[in-house]
Amino acid sequence: MRLINEYARHEEVKRMKAFIQHGSISTFSHCFSVARTSYILNRRLKLGVDDKSLVKAAFLHDFYLYDWHEPSAEHRLHGFSHAKKAADNALYYFGLSKTEYEAIESHMWPLNLTKIPKNRIAWLVCLCDKYCAAVETVFGR
Repeated sequence: MRLINEYARHEEVKRMKAFIQHGSISTFSHCFSVARTSYILNRRLKLGVDDKSLVKAAFLHDFYLYDWHEPSAEHRLHGFSHAKKAADNALYYFGLSKTEYEAIESHMWPLNLTKIPKNRIAWLVCLCDKYCAAVETVFGR
């Protein structure tokens, strides 16, 4: 919690609580789960990834701020476009290292074929996002 506190209290991040991600799970809760799972895996597997950067990228990976379930030309291709939008929002509001930006931007691989995760943070966020999304989709309804 201490690692995400700065982000979780921010007014723009709190808006994620209003958007549903998978089943009945909010985008905020989904991002929290991905951050928590990434942190735990990093520690248990002794991967040596910087906790602060990992949790920041994981928690902000879906910081796109719209309801992708509502029909709209702006987010018609949500699966392909939201990672860049989330990375740009996170960069604007919080600043990101190159590694953090790449982790957020590549979390939808392999759907986004050209955005291959290039570092351990990116791989952890990508894999934990898939795991959490699967659990939420099956059990979050």
